[in-house]
Amino acid sequence: MINYISKPFKWFFKLEAASGLILLIAAILALIISNSNFSDIYFDTLEKYLFIGINEFGLKLSVHHWINDALMAIFFFFVTLEIKREFIQGELSNIKQALLPIIAAVGGMVVPALFYVFINWGNTETLNGWAIPSATDIAFSLGILSLLGSRVPISLKVFLTALAIIDDLGAILIIAFFYSGDLSVPYLSLILLSYILLLILNRFSIRLFIPYLVVGMFMWFFTYKSGIHATIAGVLLASTIPHRLKERDFSLLIKIEHAISPYVAFMIMPLFAFANAGVTLEGLTLSSLMSPVPLGIVCGLFFGKQIGVLLFSYLSVKLKFADMPNNSNWMSVYGVSILTGIGFTMSLFVGNLAFVDNIQYIDGVKIGVLVGSLLSTVFGYLILFLSAKK
Repeated sequence: MINYISKPFKWFFKLEAASGLILLIAAILALIISNSNFSDIYFDTLEKYLFIGINEFGLKLSVHHWINDALMAIFFFFVTLEIKREFIQGELSNIKQALLPIIAAVGGMVVPALFYVFINWGNTETLNGWAIPSATDIAFSLGILSLLGSRVPISLKVFLTALAIIDDLGAILIIAFFYSGDLSVPYLSLILLSYILLLILNRFSIRLFIPYLVVGMFMWFFTYKSGIHATIAGVLLASTIPHRLKERDFSLLIKIEHAISPYVAFMIMPLFAFANAGVTLEGLTLSSLMSPVPLGIVCGLFFGKQIGVLLFSYLSVKLKFADMPNNSNWMSVYGVSILTGIGFTMSLFVGNLAFVDNIQYIDGVKIGVLVGSLLSTVFGYLILFLSAKK
């Protein structure tokens, strides 16, 4: 059974191991450049405005916003394709198999948020960042897990993948409900109309992606103007891409997922990391790291994630709601729980949304995410290495 389940993941693991390394290099480069003589060029370039469109029909956004609003919509599109596939025919299609990562993911979202809220209680401005430590970075976490090779059973990789996917689904819902601005009814109506058109295309099993893409681009524009974060358009578009079990010879969803995965893994995510990980470390001290925002994020990612995932996993197994991953033990599950504290991409993304009106906290977000993710990487790898040592 586990071999059947693992087939769709095998190409994905190889990809994530490499993309995790590229992400790390991009983040390191951003840190080096933002603390060098080229820092002004780095930050000024991100704030330069670019117009994309024809004559009066188009958008003028900063480079930073094009990356975070447009390119990340493609990332969310890709993630939602994965989520949909998993619910239809993958690890999440069987409730017994899905319960462990689902329950663990809930713990991995709730407990880190509680850590952050506890540390930031009483400060209404910083409390808005409660969701920052709640999401797991799929590329980084699976990349670290893949470095251990055959020492880690495929069941644990499946568990971490499914958990991270549920995490991302939770992050998508959080962004949609908690980090949207003032809503525009006319543009919301246009989004609804666009979505209905996409559902009609799905209903008639249109196998060409072009019609979906054209409608999706208009929907992205309407979403950007509506007050909802523009990346949600990627989620809505992906949810309408056809994938039916009876069509075993062809799936538009799988075709698109495989086609765009290299671009997402090796271009969009590293570019996002490069544009968002840059932070000036001048004057950084232990006391600045102990300020509420970075401290809440570090504690949420490093302590909250491992406690939430392990505790909820342990209770679900002991109460017989779910089964342990095959060929694993509690020490290896604990190691994976620590790796879920690698929040990088999604944490930085949520941090930008949480403090869009209070940019003085953004540097603290970046430092907290980097430190929390680094601690989770090192300790998670060591625990898994020792628990799997032959």
